[in-house]
Amino acid sequence: MERYKVIMQNYKKKSFWLSSTDYQENEPLKDHIKTDVAIIGGGFTGLSTAYFLKKQEPSIRVAILESEVIGFGASGRNAGFSMTLFGFTLGITALRFGKQKALEAHHYMEKAVDLVQKLIQEHQIDCDYEHNGFLRVATTKIFEKRILREIELVHKLGITGIEWIDKNKLKEQINSPIYGGAWWESRCGLLNPAKQARALKKINEAKGVQIYERTPVVEIQKNQTFLLKTPNGSVEAEKIVIATNAYTHLIPQLKRKQVPVFTHIVLTEPLSEKHFREIGWKNRQGIEDARNLVHYYRLTKDNRLLMGGRDVTLTYGSNMNHDLNQKTFEQLEEDIVNTFPSLKGIKITHKWGGPVSATLDFAPAIGFLGDKRAIYSVGCVGHGVALTHMNGWTIADLLLEKTTERTEVFFVNRKIIPFPPEPLRFAVSKTIKGYLRLEDWILDDVYR
Repeated sequence: MERYKVIMQNYKKKSFWLSSTDYQENEPLKDHIKTDVAIIGGGFTGLSTAYFLKKQEPSIRVAILESEVIGFGASGRNAGFSMTLFGFTLGITALRFGKQKALEAHHYMEKAVDLVQKLIQEHQIDCDYEHNGFLRVATTKIFEKRILREIELVHKLGITGIEWIDKNKLKEQINSPIYGGAWWESRCGLLNPAKQARALKKINEAKGVQIYERTPVVEIQKNQTFLLKTPNGSVEAEKIVIATNAYTHLIPQLKRKQVPVFTHIVLTEPLSEKHFREIGWKNRQGIEDARNLVHYYRLTKDNRLLMGGRDVTLTYGSNMNHDLNQKTFEQLEEDIVNTFPSLKGIKITHKWGGPVSATLDFAPAIGFLGDKRAIYSVGCVGHGVALTHMNGWTIADLLLEKTTERTEVFFVNRKIIPFPPEPLRFAVSKTIKGYLRLEDWILDDVYR
């Protein structure tokens, strides 16, 4: 693994979630330790893998090495949607892998959403969880047709729990002049992702998992066992998990399997009773639109409006300093008012961004690096809250050499279409983004 300069970052500036509660960091690794499984990355994937390893084999030794703090990456900066979406859309998944595998993926994600809810209930996790469902709203006639085609595919595949609601019924739930109907799905939860990650940390530690923060892995050596070198210590492990998602391109053997893409969010001050009288939203659903580069929005526990998406920022090489994009922030502020005109003049209190992992075909992948003793996970494509929790269970099964319904899903050890090396990688990413933006621009007329 390439060596890199260790730069300690102020995680509280990375998102509203990460700054919203007090947090006590763990000490970095300062010694040489031995363990059965070493997990690189302290996000949802790494934390859930450790949890399910210890749940199934309490005696197994597990260590998590996090380069910053728990939840520093996407797990502490996302919008907090626990939802059933796999990859880009169900239709694209069916086109890429076939309808049967698209159905398999959807069932996997249904179980993933249920798993998150069950974990929160079982361990009484305080993460502001609300299970209020999901709306994918149509903001143009063409987007309405796009959603209806997706729902038609849903019904052809025999998937239940998803239906179309028309403009009038939607207006009874949430009032926006640009809405013309919506995909309605009850299986979706909203949470504070940083609180969720920190709670999983405590649960893992109670089970005996060793967790080291501010401990980047700067080199991986493979012999009879794995040796992970860190700035002030090292870990000898029988098996390893590379749970780095959007940061996986920093590992030479994996850098062409995915690219990091930065998405951006703005957050308002708490909405007033007057605002709610004007816009409704009494059921507090999570919402996305049907654009390629979607808008996603929701309410926080204290009734702030979170608005994210619209555009993404690409990376070049190993540069991960793309959290802030002023143009996108300004556009998101405009989008709030376009969606809810009564919110004109509302104060924006927080702005942030974070990287998500995107494969070339927009589908996730769990795979082996060299042999079955080293496992990686990539490609959550911005919808990873539920996915990463379930993937942790899947990875734990693989590490324990079990054959289960999870280990047999088609995206375990699937062939990933590689990105070309730089500068072609950036050019390909820019071309794909350009097409998605152009199509959105063409289709983005106001609903009549």
